[in-house]
Amino acid sequence: MLFAVACGAAVANVYFSQPLLVTIGHDLAMSPALVGSVVTLTHVGYGLGLFFLVPLGDVADRRRLIVAQLLLLVVALAVVAAAHTTAILLAGMAATGLLAVVTQTLVAFAASLAPPAARGRVVGLVTSGVVIGILLARTASGLIADLAGWRSVYLASASLTALLALVLHRVLPRHSDAPPPTLRYGQLLRSTITLFARERLLRLRALFGLLIFAAFSTLWSSVALPLSEAPYFLPHSAIGALGLIGVAGALAATVAGRLNDRGLSRRTTGIALALLAASWLPLAFTRSSLWALAVGVILLDFAVQAVHVTNQTLIYALHPDAGSRLIGGYMVFYSLGSATGAIAATSLYTVAGWGAVCALGAAFSCLGLVLWAFTRHNTPGPAAKVSSRSDA
Repeated sequence: MLFAVACGAAVANVYFSQPLLVTIGHDLAMSPALVGSVVTLTHVGYGLGLFFLVPLGDVADRRRLIVAQLLLLVVALAVVAAAHTTAILLAGMAATGLLAVVTQTLVAFAASLAPPAARGRVVGLVTSGVVIGILLARTASGLIADLAGWRSVYLASASLTALLALVLHRVLPRHSDAPPPTLRYGQLLRSTITLFARERLLRLRALFGLLIFAAFSTLWSSVALPLSEAPYFLPHSAIGALGLIGVAGALAATVAGRLNDRGLSRRTTGIALALLAASWLPLAFTRSSLWALAVGVILLDFAVQAVHVTNQTLIYALHPDAGSRLIGGYMVFYSLGSATGAIAATSLYTVAGWGAVCALGAAFSCLGLVLWAFTRHNTPGPAAKVSSRSDA
């Protein structure tokens, strides 16, 4: 549970800004297009951290690595809270994203500490913490911003992160079971690239990850814009509460995990991608119906989390001894997709409105479905290495 809470608190920092974009833009006199770069740079920083920091978990003492990243994250959050110029804000957001990848190091550490018979349950619980952190981030930031301003969101997060660093420093094992550092840092990074060159399944699942999170970010980075305008004029707290509607995404993590255990990962992926494409039809009616928005949010979050859990399950099984590098490398594509969706959606909204944003999200979703349709019969899976029942 402690790992789940720490993961949720860390990853929430990547999403706090989404219901606050309008207020941040007004406070710092930022243009709508530049406001979108707040989300984009956070995800770019996250992507860089996934490649340059997360692989260290395969060779370093994870306890020290986790505590150090959390303490540096406190500093980055304080910079964001104190920012009075656009440049300082964007630098702080990028640093926050870079250091929030401690989430992935925590997931790998939890997996290494769990006995093999309970590893799936433990990783599933920690992953649920990640999902809930993403969903509650918008709700919490909206409520806190309405009560005390947007800067208080980052001050509160810095305080919580400092407390978690202290607790984890005291309770985590002092010695990781990671192997001795036989690889130098440069070799470690190159080995991540080598894994992509060697494993077709990893490349395919990474591409799925890019497309589903481009669609995910298309919605969540821009939905605050129409909701803060006529006819709704919703406050931060109401916009942030949309995250609660998406709690179905957390349930999808459990459902998808069970389906993968039954060898139905290929079918799960196809159904989820079809739901993702379909979710944009009700989302297109957001300006005339909040009920349509709610239905679309539930479908989209469910579909994205189902594909995401399936992706991680399949690629981790390829090489468990390189778990941090596999997950980190895959999550780079998640970050690229999130950044692409954020900057494209906010820029498109400025010039063409909400309908164009929905068309963009549907395009990302349909690309994923087409990719699945063309590769579902000729994709190698981890069956030979893991289970003859695997249906990757």
